[in-house]
Amino acid sequence: MKPFTKTEAIIVSLIFLIVFGITSLGLKTSLRRSRDAGRKSDLGALSEALHAFYEDYGFFPPSDDGKIKMCKAENFDSVLARMKEEKRFDLGGLETALIPCEWGSDALADILDEAGLVYLERIPIDPRDGQGIKFLYLSNTRRFQIYAYLEGEVEEGGYDEKIVARNLPCGEKICSFGKSSGDTPLDKSFEKYEEELDRLRTGK
Repeated sequence: MKPFTKTEAIIVSLIFLIVFGITSLGLKTSLRRSRDAGRKSDLGALSEALHAFYEDYGFFPPSDDGKIKMCKAENFDSVLARMKEEKRFDLGGLETALIPCEWGSDALADILDEAGLVYLERIPIDPRDGQGIKFLYLSNTRRFQIYAYLEGEVEEGGYDEKIVARNLPCGEKICSFGKSSGDTPLDKSFEKYEEELDRLRTGK
C-alpha cells in the first residue's frame, strides 16, 4: 500500500477534525436539549404535586431562599403537639417549625400526618445544579411560581422573554421558564398581581 504523502495526510487529518467537530457539536446540542426537556418535565411534575398538596391543605408550601419550605425543623414535633392540644391550625406557627427542603434529596410529603401522603418522592434538582444552575421556588402560600433556566434560551420551546425581564436568579443564570398555580402570571410578583386583582374588584 502506497503511503500517504504529506499533503494527503494533512487533508485526511482535516477531514477527520471536521467530522469530529460536527459530531461533537451535534452531541452537545442533543445533550443540552435533553437537559432542557428534563427541566420542563420536572417543573411540570412538581407543579402537579404542589397542587395536590393544596387540595389537601388549602395552602401551598411556603418558600425560603428559593426553596420549598416544607421539611421538619428541630422544633417541629413540639409545635405540632401544641397545635393539636389547642385544636387550632396555625400556619404562621407551623412556618416557625419548618426548614427549606433540599433539591434532589428531600421528598415533598404530608409531614403533618405520620401516615401522610408522599406527593413527590424526591423534589427534582436542576441537572446542572453543581455548575451553578438552580430551580427557583416562590410562594406566598396562596400562590406559587417555580422557575428554571433553559440552556437553549431563545431556541428552546417554552423560553419566555417576559420571565427573563424579571431578572430572577436561577442560580448563576437568569430564569427563563416557569410553572405557576392557577391563573398566577409568571412575569409578575405576587404583590403586583394581587394589587391588580384588588383594583379590578374595587374599581379603584
